Amino acid sequence: MRDEHNHEIAYSSLTRMLRMEELREQQRRVGSYLLEPGEEMQHDTSPHRILLGDKEVTAQCATLVMAYSRRIYLRYFPGFTRFEVMVFLNDAFRFMDGVCPRCVIDNGSVIVVGGSGSGARIAPEVEALGRAFGVAFQPHRVNNPDRKARVERPFHYIENNFIVGRTFADWDDLNRQALQWCREYANQKVKKILGMSPEAAFLMEKPFLVPLPTFIAPVFRVENRIVDVEGYVNFETNRYSVPERLVGKQLEIHKYFERIRIFWQGKVVAEHARLMDQKGGRLTTPGHHLSLDRHRLFQGPPEEEGLLTGDHPDLTRYVAELKKRSPGRGVHRLRQLLNFKRSYPPEPFLAAIQHALHFGLFDLSRLERLILKRIAGDFFDLENI
Repeated sequence: MRDEHNHEIAYSSLTRMLRMEELREQQRRVGSYLLEPGEEMQHDTSPHRILLGDKEVTAQCATLVMAYSRRIYLRYFPGFTRFEVMVFLNDAFRFMDGVCPRCVIDNGSVIVVGGSGSGARIAPEVEALGRAFGVAFQPHRVNNPDRKARVERPFHYIENNFIVGRTFADWDDLNRQALQWCREYANQKVKKILGMSPEAAFLMEKPFLVPLPTFIAPVFRVENRIVDVEGYVNFETNRYSVPERLVGKQLEIHKYFERIRIFWQGKVVAEHARLMDQKGGRLTTPGHHLSLDRHRLFQGPPEEEGLLTGDHPDLTRYVAELKKRSPGRGVHRLRQLLNFKRSYPPEPFLAAIQHALHFGLFDLSRLERLILKRIAGDFFDLENI
């Protein structure tokens, strides 16, 4: 307009003229989806910026909404892979205490492995989860997000109601508050379109839901790792300890959302809390690794000393004198003396100890001969040998 007629016109005036002349494409009339109780539920995700402790992170907000009652369940994840999809749907179905036979989703690659809309192919593990619960996943047409508007609309509500003014210590605290918000606020607030709260509408929808299966299997993924030379398995950029006798062995790891369990030959050898949203972390269970410092490893009295002392004062004195005349902590000679105590009757053993203590005899081979001499008549017929 300015180049051709040397005249400027405001943008609002230009758009008004276009409307008056009907030069724009006519806006099409839209309808609404009328869904019966128990007919459909909808699932979607959205990234939210959240302050966890003193660190701002991008959290993936996953939601499931019952299309009829608008009852909502939400949970946050550090990332949203197919594994988190399985975890979320398992928890969401439990929260609803039943499912609808159809779940409308988008065409994202997390659940859909090929195609789109009615021709989409669902990931095998997600499809298997759906079969276990009696749910079929249905992606909407491309560029038709309004088909799942009942799960799209709450994201704005979550960002401007749940997140605002709240503080979160960690992921567990975030999801605990999110669950409380769903139960005590979002599902209790009266909606104009319903004329009641989602929780009240859900009471009418509940009888039409597909019941949950009797047994719900936990969601986990199996992977294999070889134990490194330091006695750890490396998993998701973090390290988890196992007993050091398994160094160099290939172990089976069961990854759950909040923990990992490590198996060797079908038996659990270690269990750790799963480090999430963290790189280079290390978890060590006490007792998995012996100290590499021999001076620290062999501090304190040996175990054999505690088993020998305390029952008889003469034996306690003999142990103390024997340790003074033994190299190091005297473990070898104390172990030999403990073997005498366990092998021979107490009366001749203590009599021999008293005799040896009186004459300062600390040669254990001679001590054993003294013990045998005292029990020869009771246990052995040495004269007829």
